[in-house]
Amino acid sequence: MGGSEGTEKARIRLPQLRLDELLEELQARLDAARGTRDRVHSLLEAVLSVGRELDLEQALHSIVEAAAALVDAQYAALGVIGPDGRSLSAFHTVGVTDEQIARIGPYPEGHGILGELIRRPEPLRLTKLSAHSASYGFPPHHPPMNTFLGVPIRVRDQVFGNLYLTEKRGGVQFDEEDEAVLSTLAVAAGVAIDNARLYEDSRLRERWLQANAEITHNLMSGGAHTEVLRLIADRARENTGAALALVATPMGDTDSLTVELAVGQGAEAHRGLVLPVDGSLMGHAFASASPVTSADVSTDERISSVPERFGGLGPAVGVPIGSRADGVRGVVLLVRETGRTPFTDKEIEPLRGFAAQAAVAMELAERRQDAEEIAVLKDRDRIARDLHDLAIQRLFATGMTLQSAGRRIANEEAAERVVRAVDDLDETIKIIRSTIFGLRAREDGGGSGLRSRTVRVVGEAAQVLGFAPSIRMEGLVDTDVPREIADDVIAVLSEALTNVARHARAGRADVVLETDGREVRLTVSDDGVGIPAEGRRSGLRNMAERAEGLGGYLTIDCPGTGGATLAWRVPVSD
Repeated sequence: MGGSEGTEKARIRLPQLRLDELLEELQARLDAARGTRDRVHSLLEAVLSVGRELDLEQALHSIVEAAAALVDAQYAALGVIGPDGRSLSAFHTVGVTDEQIARIGPYPEGHGILGELIRRPEPLRLTKLSAHSASYGFPPHHPPMNTFLGVPIRVRDQVFGNLYLTEKRGGVQFDEEDEAVLSTLAVAAGVAIDNARLYEDSRLRERWLQANAEITHNLMSGGAHTEVLRLIADRARENTGAALALVATPMGDTDSLTVELAVGQGAEAHRGLVLPVDGSLMGHAFASASPVTSADVSTDERISSVPERFGGLGPAVGVPIGSRADGVRGVVLLVRETGRTPFTDKEIEPLRGFAAQAAVAMELAERRQDAEEIAVLKDRDRIARDLHDLAIQRLFATGMTLQSAGRRIANEEAAERVVRAVDDLDETIKIIRSTIFGLRAREDGGGSGLRSRTVRVVGEAAQVLGFAPSIRMEGLVDTDVPREIADDVIAVLSEALTNVARHARAGRADVVLETDGREVRLTVSDDGVGIPAEGRRSGLRNMAERAEGLGGYLTIDCPGTGGATLAWRVPVSD
């Protein structure tokens, strides 16, 4: 009896055990379903969050944060592939502090496992990073990383970059579900990046259009030439993220360009520089009427013989203002900071269009100015003709009448007054004739200004020196410096460069000519042996006498480190 009861109880317990197992399995499946539901929700939230970003940099950072949260990774990064398709041009990270980044050093360039994903853009899941054949190792102070999951991000069938995830929390491995979720996020990220790029492109086009409209309005409303050049430089620098912008224009009757305007980092060192068309980067852009790029201005021989001027600067592009068909009116040089990305064709194309539009606006303004000058000249001719035909003839007739009447005046005092009046009329006629001549006079042709003469003297000296001295000119040297003082400036410059060629044994010389409207300053410096105490000083004495005769002075500085600096300065106004 007892045995049958035990058997019956066992039969009752067996279904209960199976029911418990089924309930536990059901609970596990419910938990898995909830986990999947939560993960799907998290993925959807991440896709929505990433898709809302229109700023590209912020979108990339949001993608990295979402990737780390979705697969529960301690470290995440997004590497952007550079234009060469073989290395990384940008690297966005999550999980590594700024202090750690500073200790680690520069961001990776795309070697090792990172390079493996660049070479083979397919999902890659590893249990141990160091075990892979492409492992490159970590730099000092890098946090330890073992587990790894990487997926490519494609934008319109082109690989934009890669997502890198390491160290899944809890010490577990990344699984197939992690890979699927991350691959899904990568697809959404590609769409978000494309949208951000399109938005950025549209905003950039809008900024270029606004800049063109601003320049055209400024020119058409009679804005000064220098103000317009500054506007061109400022807008080009802002829209391209450049640190320095230079605008150079051709100098009449010379094969040189002069830097009329410089804005940004180290601008003072560039203003007024005179650059040869042959052999310089800006000259190449001017002569070829096409953009010219440089990967690093600090090492590019076409940029400058004095690399210190470009300290801390790297990629550059020179863009002509105008075209070969319509004539190039100048060159814009834009330079980015060291470490920034080089200028791409995508960036250069709108910049080129902007420069072409600026050239059209400049030409229209010049035509308007020419028309105004013609109107002024016509008015001057009319005034001169009226003075000659009316005023002089009437004065001459009045003088003849007085002279005839004076002979019949018996009173000597009255007769003398009439004679003086006739003489005054003759003097007045001479003044009017001089005025007529001044109204009809024309300015000298190009090439006779102090700027052009200075460039020619320096160019001639280069043949004797064996190298081309650098030139920098600032101020209205053609306008503010009178012709007689300009002749002395040229004579002193020629003498100074001759002395450098004969005695200095220099490998470099710098010429600076500047005026502020009150005085003109000429500085010639070299890196030669200096001026010996026992040497002949007849040339220096002549320069000093020229300065003293004009109320100025000459100073000579010979530092112990070698070389010499000659400074000649005289007043140009009372």
